[in-house]
Amino acid sequence: MYRAVGSHLRTLKNCQKVFWSSSQLPPLDFPLPGVSLPPPLPDFVEPARTKITALPNGLKIASEVSTNPVASIGLYVNCGSVYETPSSFGATHLLERMAFKTTKNRSHLRIVREIEAIGGSVTASGSREQMGYTYDALKTYMPEMVEVLIDSVRNAVFLDWEVNEQLKKVKAEIGELSSNPQSLLLEAIHSAAYSGALANPLIARESVINRLDGTILEEFVADNYTAPRMVLAASGVEHEDLVSIAEPLLSDLPKVSHLEEPKSVYIGGEYRCQSDSSKTHVALAFEVPGGWHKEKEVMALTVLQMLMGGGGSFSAGGPGKGMHSRLYLRVLSEFQQIESFSAFNSIYNHTVDQVQLDRAKESTKSAVLMNLESRMVASEDIGRQILTYGERKPVEHFLKVVDELTIKDLTSLAEKIISSPLTMASWGDDQTGLNRSKSVHRPQRVQLLWLADMQGTDRAKGSHELAGTWDTGVEPWRSAGLAQLEL
Repeated sequence: MYRAVGSHLRTLKNCQKVFWSSSQLPPLDFPLPGVSLPPPLPDFVEPARTKITALPNGLKIASEVSTNPVASIGLYVNCGSVYETPSSFGATHLLERMAFKTTKNRSHLRIVREIEAIGGSVTASGSREQMGYTYDALKTYMPEMVEVLIDSVRNAVFLDWEVNEQLKKVKAEIGELSSNPQSLLLEAIHSAAYSGALANPLIARESVINRLDGTILEEFVADNYTAPRMVLAASGVEHEDLVSIAEPLLSDLPKVSHLEEPKSVYIGGEYRCQSDSSKTHVALAFEVPGGWHKEKEVMALTVLQMLMGGGGSFSAGGPGKGMHSRLYLRVLSEFQQIESFSAFNSIYNHTVDQVQLDRAKESTKSAVLMNLESRMVASEDIGRQILTYGERKPVEHFLKVVDELTIKDLTSLAEKIISSPLTMASWGDDQTGLNRSKSVHRPQRVQLLWLADMQGTDRAKGSHELAGTWDTGVEPWRSAGLAQLEL
């Protein structure tokens, strides 16, 4: 024991000697002898530009380079529930679930094994106007990624047992809607607001589940997955390498005339769903004519959404979070029975002061720039912008539009929104929730949504979740303008 203590003391003494001797080293702001430093980074690095190649059949391949070691590659198609007919209702929902299943060249198990072998990740998403299939992995595996991605989209065989298995999951998903009022209200608001294609359900209805099968999916894909309506987009790869691998796999897709998007007309309406719930959820929607091709109005709408703000009566983000927004100051802090009040917009193909406007504009720009730092967002943004505009507009273009917005622009837009026919959807106890006296304090949730119509090709998560994937609360595709509140 004494020996051990003595050893520890000697060690401490030695440490003290080392400590005091270190004070004799040269200061850190002096270059070390014999050590050469790399050149400093430049003050400004030119952002990577998107390169686009159009194949003879009309399909476009687009990409941008990145220093990120991981690449994100996506195949995007101008196809969604707006292209469904009564005989194919629910196809988009089921196609999303059938992604990366058995193809003519691979079993589902082989696809899973190949993705796992390179540490990859795949996703599929369906919307009212577009479908997206993405693959993320280390960029050194780019050839394998492209081949599996294209094979999964082009050569799906829709085996009966796989389709039936996914139909069971769709039924289960529909059964769980009652516990997800947000999704239910978004579906209901489109159904009540529109006449035409945008009223088509994105979530398959129970009444169509039993007649969906592989044959319907094959016909839907054959009619809609054509070359002029597809874009292969990538972030983090060399464009020439991508084209050399993808072109042989895509050049034989049929070149057909572009199918005109089915028309939709905003009419306004009402949807109520009675439910035994402790909360009443209400969504109010207004129309914003135009879409992503009216860039100034789109950006004004996004800034207006930021200005309105909102949130919950209790914020996990800390005291004061969102306290400057109009919905927080005028609604949440004044009416204690309202638990949550938020505004968001879905975009498809009031007087404010300058301080509030500037704050909302800076918040919008911050959200856009931070989201575009993600390689997945950048890849999706490339694909969806090209489907919408035929090109990818630089982010500086949209930031300039935001900077140029004035109080008059937002006031004019707000007047246009509230002058459109109102659409309302509710879920919960709408008898006591919507028609109760002010003395009844029942938790409520409210959402505001502006639905922005767009004729022709629209997209929208369009330019970044302004036309691509900016997470500013904007629903990716088409819009009418929705405010949702929980009562």
